[in-house]
Amino acid sequence: MDFPKYSNEFISKARDAGFSEENIQKCLTYAKPLLEKKIPVIYDAFHLASLVGYEYSYLMRAVIFEKFFYRQFLIKKANGTNRKIAEPLPSLKSIQTWILENILYPIKVSRFAKAYIPGITLKQNLVFHKDQPKVLNLDIKNFFPSIKQKKIEYLFSSLGYSIQLSNLLSKLCCLEGSLPQGAPTSAYLSNLVMIPFDLNIGNYCLENKIRYTRYADDLTFSGDFDHSILLKIVNIELKKLSFRLNDEKTKLMSRGDRQTVTGVVVNHKPQVVRYKRKEIRQTIYYIKKFGLVDHMKKIESVRSNYLKHLLGQILYILFINPEDREFLEYKSFLNSLIATNTIMEE
Repeated sequence: MDFPKYSNEFISKARDAGFSEENIQKCLTYAKPLLEKKIPVIYDAFHLASLVGYEYSYLMRAVIFEKFFYRQFLIKKANGTNRKIAEPLPSLKSIQTWILENILYPIKVSRFAKAYIPGITLKQNLVFHKDQPKVLNLDIKNFFPSIKQKKIEYLFSSLGYSIQLSNLLSKLCCLEGSLPQGAPTSAYLSNLVMIPFDLNIGNYCLENKIRYTRYADDLTFSGDFDHSILLKIVNIELKKLSFRLNDEKTKLMSRGDRQTVTGVVVNHKPQVVRYKRKEIRQTIYYIKKFGLVDHMKKIESVRSNYLKHLLGQILYILFINPEDREFLEYKSFLNSLIATNTIMEE
């Protein structure tokens, strides 16, 4: 809704409700910058509660007793260490999804950001760095935990929301004072927080004919450049936002090396790295040779969605390279196996 239309409707209803002219003007002054950004006008916590479809008391419990509104668990990363995931309960997840879709998505992020943006796929991040003289991968250390609630509160405030409402919105999106990895709002909020960094680094790269993209906490640069100078500039810009690099994950790859971006080879055509393809190839071989039940016993897997999980890995490989005949066959094999098991269960 545009401001003139909102203003006319608001004035009419506000006068009927007995609002003073002074209060009406205060409300319209507050509403105008929000409407110009095409985000919802929210006056207070009670108004927010009505918009998200939950009682005000529920919102208060969610921010006061936050630990009880998340399911926390660990997942193993490729390097053998664990990543902490905090998944919000369905009700809180519903509120966060409303915030994401109505408040966050209308705000544009940097064109250099390629993760968790509607209409942007991983492929667009990969193809950009294909067949380059050098590829430099950098990783921001403890990315989501480093984004504190106060920074998120400032972000909502900068959009035009009141201090009290910005505080509430930030707490609804944070856990223990920072962005939780697992909440639907975290990734897009991180993209908004990173806008100054993306802008400064992006402009430097454009001036020096360096290709730059950021996929969440993964920074990728490609072209022909002096990586030592680039590293210094990146560190300076990250420090401004209280971030720092994970030096152990810094990786410079020349044309003769296997150049990877977010786990995908980009030397000539995008292709999932060899060891992941080999793991799936061996799994399919064992299932065909020993049968699904014996294979799952051997690997001590009890997950009910094992086949669908495996199919998901194959579909990812086909998403990167849709013409991979070998994995097209694996997809067909698994689909028939899933269909057979479904019939047997019924």
